[in-house]
Formats: sequence, C-alpha cells, structure tokens
Amino acid sequence: MGVTEDAAGPWLIAGLGNPGPGYAMNRHNVGFMVADLLAERVGGRFKRAAKAQAQAQVVEGRVGSPGPGSRRVVLVKPMSYMNLSGGPVNALREFYKVPPQRVVAIHDELDIDYGTLRLKLGGGDNGHNGLKSLTGAFGRDYHRVRFGIGRPPGRMPVADFVLKDFSSAERKELDYLVDRAADAVECLVAEGLERAQSAYNS
Repeated sequence: MGVTEDAAGPWLIAGLGNPGPGYAMNRHNVGFMVADLLAERVGGRFKRAAKAQAQAQVVEGRVGSPGPGSRRVVLVKPMSYMNLSGGPVNALREFYKVPPQRVVAIHDELDIDYGTLRLKLGGGDNGHNGLKSLTGAFGRDYHRVRFGIGRPPGRMPVADFVLKDFSSAERKELDYLVDRAADAVECLVAEGLERAQSAYNS
C-alpha cells in the first residue's frame, strides 16, 4: 500500500502566515509555527523554493513510520503574505504535480476555542484571507488543519487580534499545542483523514 501511495506523488503541506520577524509570534502565524516544527522532525531547514514562480520556502522529507508507512511531503511557507498565499502554493502544487486532495493547509481559526484542533476536507474560507487565496487558486477540495485561536475580546477588531502575539497565558501551552498540531498533520498524511479526525478533533 505504501508504494501505491508514494507513486501518487508527495503531499504538499502549507503552513499559512506572514513572513518577517515582526509577525513571527502572531496568532495569524501559527501555521508557520507548525510547519517549522514539522521541518525539524524531518531533519530539514526551510530554503527558498528553486521554482522561480514560487515565492515560498520549502523543505522536502518523509513523515510517518519508517518503511512502507512513510509518506513523501513537501513543506511550504508562502513568503507572499497571508492574503496572497494561493499563488506560491499553487505554483508548487503544479510543479510537484500534487492534486488538491493531497494539499494540507495549516491555519489559525477564530471560530473555535484556543488550542482546539479540527481537521476537515474542503469547505468555505470563513473569512480567512489565506484560505480565500488558496481556494481562488485551485479550488476548495484541500485538507485543512484548523488551530483554534478563539474570538477577540470585547470590541477588538479581528484584524488587530490575529496580528497580535499570543498572550503570556496562551504561550504557556503553545509549544504543546503546536506539537499536537504537528502530530495531527502527520497522522492525516500517514493514516488518513478519518483516523486523524478521530484522534485529534476536539
């Protein structure tokens, strides 16, 4: 089975965020945080994509159990800012010949509580500019790993909330939650959506 899976080509795993140190710890950048941890796990470092049209950083590697159970992956961090993520991700998707169903977007999600994970295939963008850009580039039939950040307090505008760093209270759990999200991505790719939903949806 593993040979058949790999013959279909790699999975493309896109962590969504904004480039630059000023955004690094923003709630909107949790997709980058999970992608960075996955890169560590596969023993790689993000480098600028060789494909000229792709304004992104990439790492290639394998996830899952060694042997037939492992899966080829291309980890991607778009360097185009969140609302233009679709262009770089789609350029790499076409370069690696990855169908939308083997694309995974890791992103922050306002409508679920902080630290809650939800995995799904397809759906709307729910006002998320990164998802809106991906959907506009290659349709909505890709996987999403949704990392809950909750709603802004009081009357704080959503744009301000997502571009603020995680609070000191949130940061106490952040490493654990990012680690769990990375586990969920690996489970999705290696064992399938249903198994990953059963284990990680909360």
